[in-house]
Amino acid sequence: MSPVKVLGVDEEPHLLEGLAVNLRRKYEVTPALSGTEGLKALLEKGPFAVVLSDMRMPDMDGATFLARVRELAPDATRMLLTGHADVQAAIAAVNQGQIFRFLTKPCPPDELRLAFGAAAEQHRLVTAERVLLEQTLRASIKTLVDVLSLTNPVSFGRAMRVKQHVSGLAEKLRLRERWQVEVAAMLSQLGCITLPTETVEKLYYGQPLSEPEQKMVGRLPVVTEQLLGNIPRLEVVRGILARYAKPYRRDGPIQGDSEHQLIERGAQMLRVAIDYDTIEAQGNPMALAINTMRGRADCYDPVILEAFAAIRGANVVQDEVRELPVSAIREGMVFAEDVKMSSGPLLAARGCDVTASFVERARNFRAGYIKEPIRVIVRGAGSKVLSRETAGLRDMTATFNLPNYDLEHRSSRGSLSLPETPSEDRKWGLVGRASQ
Repeated sequence: MSPVKVLGVDEEPHLLEGLAVNLRRKYEVTPALSGTEGLKALLEKGPFAVVLSDMRMPDMDGATFLARVRELAPDATRMLLTGHADVQAAIAAVNQGQIFRFLTKPCPPDELRLAFGAAAEQHRLVTAERVLLEQTLRASIKTLVDVLSLTNPVSFGRAMRVKQHVSGLAEKLRLRERWQVEVAAMLSQLGCITLPTETVEKLYYGQPLSEPEQKMVGRLPVVTEQLLGNIPRLEVVRGILARYAKPYRRDGPIQGDSEHQLIERGAQMLRVAIDYDTIEAQGNPMALAINTMRGRADCYDPVILEAFAAIRGANVVQDEVRELPVSAIREGMVFAEDVKMSSGPLLAARGCDVTASFVERARNFRAGYIKEPIRVIVRGAGSKVLSRETAGLRDMTATFNLPNYDLEHRSSRGSLSLPETPSEDRKWGLVGRASQ
């Protein structure tokens, strides 16, 4: 069994040496002579199961240090060691750092080992519970997303594109608690499983809805809440989904605790991502979609909107767009257009990754079952040129700007018009290269 990692913080080097000696059989002690040094060790040498801090230190006291530890490493069990029986100091440490034990100097070796044994066990219980919850949560979310992909490919495709947009925003804004926002994006279209196919497609293409359809769409937040209500640890996710469609409040910085702030910030991120996808799905190019949203200044948080505009301008890679037979589709490609059966129903939405399961299913398609060729994006292909052996025929190349995952090529809606090429040459070859 590997030793338990411990961080000890005290301005007295001899005390840290004694701590390492007394705990050497079961624990790996990392010493730090100040709160600042301790925080640096926490970030660079962690994670630690247990953190022990002295109360009186020159740069920051133990209560302040452990409060910062709680923010940076919430799973670490925190203990305070002091030579002063100061009641106010103890109260501050408990309230700010939520410590597990309060020890006084001098602390007998046996008492010290018992305290560390209890602290290590507390850490084990906390992490085991968290892992179990995360596995349960992950499995629940995967099941819901799988149901959406099987019953409603249009909405699933939109959900995956929205999730990509939100992930980019979270990285741009350096959002620490990003998983809730990303999960909210993945589940944002979940209620659409209750809608008729015709209504979903109207929503997808921004077409007018009848009055009964508007009522059905208006109930989607309620349906989503019912589907997610019994899954643990999704309170923030449900808050984001309930909030994103409501008007943006331009009343200064977001007020309230950190959870409320995350809900408000996540809701605005989700609204920007969904509205962008909706506008682009109507055949509008990226720049026009962004400028349209800028014209609705009262609808969005300006910081989030401009961050999104920045990543949409920068998140462009040299990708190739190819038209391939279904037999040539490979895992890791991205569908550049909706994939439909010859009879009309949608099989996979644009923007979705080609998965191993789709490739396996495609092997079993009978001839003529699916409309071919299929237009796909090959990520990072850059200036590679397809040979006759790999592409089938010589390449015909056109250059155009392609934001990652969001090519909307339908010339019938006026969003992109590819140059005409001889039918035999353009049958299965390279159609376009994305670059900026």
